[in-house]
Amino acid sequence: MSQSLQTFTAAVAHAAPVFLDRDATLDKMCDIVDEASRAAVALLVFPESYVPGFPLWALVHAPIDTHGFFRRLCENAVDVPGPATERIGALARGHGMFISVGVTERSPISVGTLYNTNLLFDPDGTLINRRRKIMPTWAEKLVWAQGDAAELRPVSTVLGSIGVLICGENTNPLARYALAAQGEQIHLSTYPPAWPFHRDTAPDYAQWVRIRSVAHSFEAKVFNLTAAGHLDERTITQVAAGDPRTEATLRDAPSAMSLIVGPGGELIGDPLRGREGLLIASIDLGELIIPRVAHDIAGHYQRHDLFSLTLDQRPRPPIRFLAGE
Repeated sequence: MSQSLQTFTAAVAHAAPVFLDRDATLDKMCDIVDEASRAAVALLVFPESYVPGFPLWALVHAPIDTHGFFRRLCENAVDVPGPATERIGALARGHGMFISVGVTERSPISVGTLYNTNLLFDPDGTLINRRRKIMPTWAEKLVWAQGDAAELRPVSTVLGSIGVLICGENTNPLARYALAAQGEQIHLSTYPPAWPFHRDTAPDYAQWVRIRSVAHSFEAKVFNLTAAGHLDERTITQVAAGDPRTEATLRDAPSAMSLIVGPGGELIGDPLRGREGLLIASIDLGELIIPRVAHDIAGHYQRHDLFSLTLDQRPRPPIRFLAGE
């Protein structure tokens, strides 16, 4: 855990990828990072599965009709490490910036296994955390495999202690507490551009995002940088694949919201929704102190003699070798 309480500029990118085109999406990332750099941003957060795009088709099409989408996703997925991570690392190094980005990660073992992964690069271009989502949500189970908790931890940096949870993980109180109990100060939350959960009575998805973001900030007394995707025309057209009912469902689905929340649960700046852009804010980690005087759930406001959490951070490889003589 970083003991110095820094002040720095952070930003979340409310942006659409170039849907299912990894290299073009990386080109777009370069433009967004350039814009953030001009604003002296030290930490920039991109949405869930930004590269090469969130698999919305799994939510709106029958599985039997989605094999083409899955193959395109596999072909445009990110190898870790690989050319795409080298390019993002170079982008972070060239701008002296921490960059967090959601990707679909291709398994090094099997061409048919994918992970919903968040990557965090430091200003030297080094990948300092690779977080695989521990449980795909609902229809995501048709696309992504379960991750493990090997890197479910905040990373100590010159800015502060940075942790990340992906979409529905922010609903899991044990996952959130696991980060708080390891000294998290800056929380990154990432979300897809829409969540068409019902066809005719779509929930207020932005409200879901806001509730989870504010809840974690208030309970853990952390800054929360929440980056959600933007649903653009290219994505709607490609996912609908000529089906009018599916296109209507996507157009009617409430859009996501990107926001920044302070340690008291207060919004910092105006949330972004319905358009692409950067939400930029000044973060003063000194503001973490006073709220924790009342409630520090990982410190004095916890009964460690009564409650305990066990976190298994062992990797889960597909094979274990027991060597003999």
